[in-house]
Amino acid sequence: MALTEIFVLIRKEMQLEWRNKYAIHGLVLYLAATIFICYLSFKAKQQSIHPIMWNTLFWIILLFSAVNAVGKSFTQESANRNIFYYTFAKPESVIFSKIIYNTLVMLGVSFIGIFFYSWVMGNPVGNMPLYLLSLVLGAIGFASTLSLVAGIAAQGENSATLMAVMSFPLLIPLLLLLLKLSKSALDGISLAENWDEIAILGALDIIVIVFSGILFPYIWKH
Repeated sequence: MALTEIFVLIRKEMQLEWRNKYAIHGLVLYLAATIFICYLSFKAKQQSIHPIMWNTLFWIILLFSAVNAVGKSFTQESANRNIFYYTFAKPESVIFSKIIYNTLVMLGVSFIGIFFYSWVMGNPVGNMPLYLLSLVLGAIGFASTLSLVAGIAAQGENSATLMAVMSFPLLIPLLLLLLKLSKSALDGISLAENWDEIAILGALDIIVIVFSGILFPYIWKH
């Protein structure tokens, strides 16, 4: 694995995304439409939304946005392009470049989402820095997990179905931890009192990334 290979592959991902702007536009439209539906369901009817429901709805929106954004990581790659990657790049470089790029995408989606969601639905968060930290940890976790699952699913037939079946059981523990940490942020609990949850989430993200580097080369060869 070389940093140069990773940098080149990340730049390739950005160039492809820039040429196919409809993918990013579609993702932003999906995010905005989902939030607007939540607004019509609650705020437009002058119904107060409980902070816990506010938090849960937002993470559900992010979860499905992540599946839409990251799920195409490998499924959009043609067989000829995969062979081209195989000839000049190590498999570790391929998977780490996907994880880094998808993390950047998810960070953008998360921050745009929380801005628009707070503007439309109000913002009951008591400790915003802690909530933003949970978004960062969640973006890394979603991107790394879904990138690995997409790489596995792309090797079989009907990859979209495999992606859904394999990803959600892996994402549920991560989502539960994120809901717990973000609930503490809603209650205004300080950062120092949540080090255990932060450490667990950070360790979980690192484990998935390391596991991706170990497992993906074997998948790539087969």
